[in-house]
Amino acid sequence: MAISVDQLRRPQPGGIGTYVRGLLTGMQEHHGEWHVQEVGPPAIGTSRWGTVAEKLRGRYYAERWATSDVGVSALATVIHATTFTGPFGSPRPGLVRSVTLHDFVWRDQPESTTARGREFHESRFQLIRQRDDIRIFVTTPATAERVAAEGIDPSRIFEITLGLDRAREFSGDAASRLLAAHGITGPFTLCPGTIEPRKNLPRLIEAHRAARHRELGPLVFVGPQGWGGVTLEGAISLGPVDRGVLTGLLARAAVVAYVPLAEGWGLPPLEALNVGTRVVASSTVPSVQGRSDVVTVEALSVENIAEGLQRAIALPDDEATRSNRRSSVASLTWSSMAEQHIAGWQ
Repeated sequence: MAISVDQLRRPQPGGIGTYVRGLLTGMQEHHGEWHVQEVGPPAIGTSRWGTVAEKLRGRYYAERWATSDVGVSALATVIHATTFTGPFGSPRPGLVRSVTLHDFVWRDQPESTTARGREFHESRFQLIRQRDDIRIFVTTPATAERVAAEGIDPSRIFEITLGLDRAREFSGDAASRLLAAHGITGPFTLCPGTIEPRKNLPRLIEAHRAARHRELGPLVFVGPQGWGGVTLEGAISLGPVDRGVLTGLLARAAVVAYVPLAEGWGLPPLEALNVGTRVVASSTVPSVQGRSDVVTVEALSVENIAEGLQRAIALPDDEATRSNRRSSVASLTWSSMAEQHIAGWQ
């Protein structure tokens, strides 16, 4: 089988990149039954010209994959597109073809992406909608309903649940050194994720100021700079870090705050629970809906976000409570997600 890994070649792989890595990890447990070919633009390097070359190759694959399976072994019996990039070659007997639809953000929050991004996602969605041979994986029941409402046969739609990395590589010391280098030695509020307009960061900054709770500490952002020129006025930005350091930061935070305007699934709040940390998240995040261990807030209300931060910091944080938070997400594994994919391919 072939799995596209183009998202991992991007400067900011984001949550979709985590999904791709997780699927590859989960499929390793089925190595005897499934031989996985990773397909996509080759990684060239992190130099200036290497990055430019990667972008050009990425565009080449995006264009070719609209109508072909360039780079995919002719022996593949399953071709899974982890994003709308593809590949979406012609149907052929005996081939199972699928794609993961992560969200409808390009429609729900059109201002959160570029005109080119909106056009690309809409055109690829229409391509997928018209191709009866393409099976569609989604992460929420609501998304499944929206896909079906587009006239797509429900038999083509399969729900999956994303997994979580188990905290094996826990770079706690590295996280502490990074915090100390930015003058942070006490409690802090952490907001993980790409810095972009959709993440609602100006309202979070204003709400954190309004909360005025000493135990919340400073507001700290961690993640790469995305598009849109978002200004983190008065806040501390650590930039991008590796997974081990991120886990250490999540574990050390007094509260993790994640209040996007729109979200496909929302791994960061669950990643925080996975290490026992208190969480504030906007009600737009599907992954926290119905959870009693997360303080949910209205993304458009600065006052409500501030109140949520105050409620979260007042929650118990003893080891027993932290253990309960960790246990609440213990069933979310990449292995089980891989099994859900396999069931959809059979």
